[in-house]
Amino acid sequence: MAGRINDDDVKAVRDAVPIDSVVSEYLQLRNAGGGNLKGLCPFHDEKSPSFQVSPGKGLFHCFGCQEGGDTIAFVMKIDHLSFSETVERLAAKAGITLRYEEGGYNPSHQRGERIRLIEAHQAAAEFYVRALESPEAEIGRKFLAERGFDQDAAAHFRVGYSPAGWDHLTRYLRGKGFSDKELITSGLSQDGRRGPIDRFRGRLMWPISDTAGEIVGFGARKLRDDDNGPKYLNTPETPIYKKSQVLYGIDLAKKDIAKASRAVVVEGYTDVMACHLAGVTTAIATCGTAFGNDHIKILRRLLMDNGSARVIFTFDGDSAGQKAALRAFEDDQKFAAETYIAIAPDGMDPCDLRLAKGDDSVRDLVEPRTPLFEFALRQIVGRYDLETPAGRAAALDEAAAVVAKIKTSSVQREVAVQLAGLVGILDQEFVVHRVAQLARWARDKGGDHGERGGRRGSHQGPRGGTPQQPAPAPGFSGPALNLRSPAHRTERELLKLALQKPALVSPAFDAYGVDEFTAPPYAAVRQCIAEAGGAEQGLADDREYLVAVMDAAPDNTVRSLVTELAVEVFIGKTIDETYAGMQLVHVRLRAVDRRIDDVQSSLARLGSHVAPQDLAAAQNEVWVLQQYAQSLRAHGAAAL
Repeated sequence: MAGRINDDDVKAVRDAVPIDSVVSEYLQLRNAGGGNLKGLCPFHDEKSPSFQVSPGKGLFHCFGCQEGGDTIAFVMKIDHLSFSETVERLAAKAGITLRYEEGGYNPSHQRGERIRLIEAHQAAAEFYVRALESPEAEIGRKFLAERGFDQDAAAHFRVGYSPAGWDHLTRYLRGKGFSDKELITSGLSQDGRRGPIDRFRGRLMWPISDTAGEIVGFGARKLRDDDNGPKYLNTPETPIYKKSQVLYGIDLAKKDIAKASRAVVVEGYTDVMACHLAGVTTAIATCGTAFGNDHIKILRRLLMDNGSARVIFTFDGDSAGQKAALRAFEDDQKFAAETYIAIAPDGMDPCDLRLAKGDDSVRDLVEPRTPLFEFALRQIVGRYDLETPAGRAAALDEAAAVVAKIKTSSVQREVAVQLAGLVGILDQEFVVHRVAQLARWARDKGGDHGERGGRRGSHQGPRGGTPQQPAPAPGFSGPALNLRSPAHRTERELLKLALQKPALVSPAFDAYGVDEFTAPPYAAVRQCIAEAGGAEQGLADDREYLVAVMDAAPDNTVRSLVTELAVEVFIGKTIDETYAGMQLVHVRLRAVDRRIDDVQSSLARLGSHVAPQDLAAAQNEVWVLQQYAQSLRAHGAAAL
């Protein structure tokens, strides 16, 4: 096996790849003040952004789920990679050649599984693109041309062609050094009678990328009548491809989705192509599966769920398309964005519409027209005879149950009023009451208790202000944090200064003992700083200093608190030497007062049983401490 990656190379990778550029590949970031950025956490569901990134420190931290760390930790967590796989991927992005402590440069066959599978897909995509130019692929080029896609369009979307033979791609990838096991695991090949054969043969190929832009699978469209397979054949589930977690076109659309706060969900690869070529560059599609929870999570991170966000679904007008729309409405409440549906005239999909009526018609199609809830309710109500009391009652029963799932009470009431109109019931309050009753019954059966996606266990909101009472942190002994306590609040501020602005508290901070921090979690962080060489180390290289502090953490709980304190905004408005001096003085002064109380309490317990020399020593210590405390109160940081 390859040896340990050289420490200097790991540092070079960490410094070369900005954390905000990496995180931005997965979610939208906005200014959070103080040089930090914020977004919706990719590691847990939430409605308000509690995930913060500090580009200057190279760190991230979520105040909701407590995940935190540097660029390497983020990629490891979000893409489920090992440390070495992550460093190798980031090194490739930065153009850095890694050195290994044992065995020299890491040969390709020794690299991590995910990276190898990604490389196999990239090589396959290049192979397919070249194959599209072959005489055999004329049928594929004709298919594209008939749908309005020229050579430039095919190149933009990296559309390719899989040759009709049994093992053209398999032999090609073997020649590139990929093993049969890797080819089978990747889903590019499958077991044949005499060994691996190509999974995709004689088909038009669309590469499917993840949000980071790495190809993880393919969608293949059959072209010939003698192909007995399905019309569309996708990559099977693999270690890197989960169809419920990918959206075709997300790599091309993500920036415009974040910029415009708008996403257009279409049904197929050619629909995505048609939309993008018509100027609707926020179009994406699912890959052989219904639009579901994981797809929603991807879009929510890009849309940030702000008040102007829009998600437009374009479904075919047939019964399957209507069912898809109703399924989408079931998930509608997981968006804070407003959702709409767009159905083209004559039930045409965006690809057919562009071919028949031009680019303008596609752009016009996706302009928000019909709210998804309205369409869904009309579909339900339309199945009943509203001319009869029994029909109206049955329609109300089914539709009211759907409206009851709306989480926001004001929106629920508004939709209930509209439902009354659709069904033809004049007594709107009766319908509103019926919907509210169904919602209560659902909650009483053990449904949602409280708002979806609320933050859990925050120490302090990303905007600063008075911290909330946190749950006791696991792994610490002693009393839990009480952030209403002035002592704990000041200790927290001082640690934030030591991590974020060490120049303001050095060298005084490094003379503070661990016992001067009364909260066990803060004492643990103080110990980490000491083991990293003290806050003075942050004067030379603050990133390496923070890495050293995190490396000194005994467990993930302490490490998470370090990243939290390293990105959290300060309570004070002006963070300067005066502010830092106040925190230093308050922490030291409380420690001095505690020591005076301890000595005097000890003397009181012993009473007349104390030895004269011990009494004199204790009284002298108290006198010295009292003089020091008086000096701190009178002269502030100058007396430290």
